[in-house]
Amino acid sequence: MGLDKILAISGKPGLFELTAQTRGGFVAKSLLDGKKIAVNMRHNVSILSEIAIYTYTEEIPLVEVLEKIKEKENGGATSINHKASKKEMEAYFSEVLPDYDEDRVYASDMKKIIQWYNILIENGFDDFSKEEKSETKETKKDEEE
Repeated sequence: MGLDKILAISGKPGLFELTAQTRGGFVAKSLLDGKKIAVNMRHNVSILSEIAIYTYTEEIPLVEVLEKIKEKENGGATSINHKASKKEMEAYFSEVLPDYDEDRVYASDMKKIIQWYNILIENGFDDFSKEEKSETKETKKDEEE
């Protein structure tokens, strides 16, 4: 399971795994309770592999941020709860990603990232570097040319 199959659906709690496509949308399975839902094109859906976090210099892919959290937590769940105070989340996030853009990354974004990381870890998804390595190889090829 890669991050390209994991979805965040606006208005729905947690994360979902893309299981099948239909004529008018797709079927997704909740990673929280395992229930399947039909999602049509009216829903606002984000694929985790397409999300990036603002820093002062560039946009860092969510894959890299999740990998940094994993390194900090030694592969386990986060030491902070996603319901922690804004100050606690900002302090935690500045340890993980020191140059995140404080004006464009809100506490609600940090809450989602921490919650998503914990959901992924609970569901056995702990190798975030898979996509990152393939992107790095492609980037190196482009630089050599």
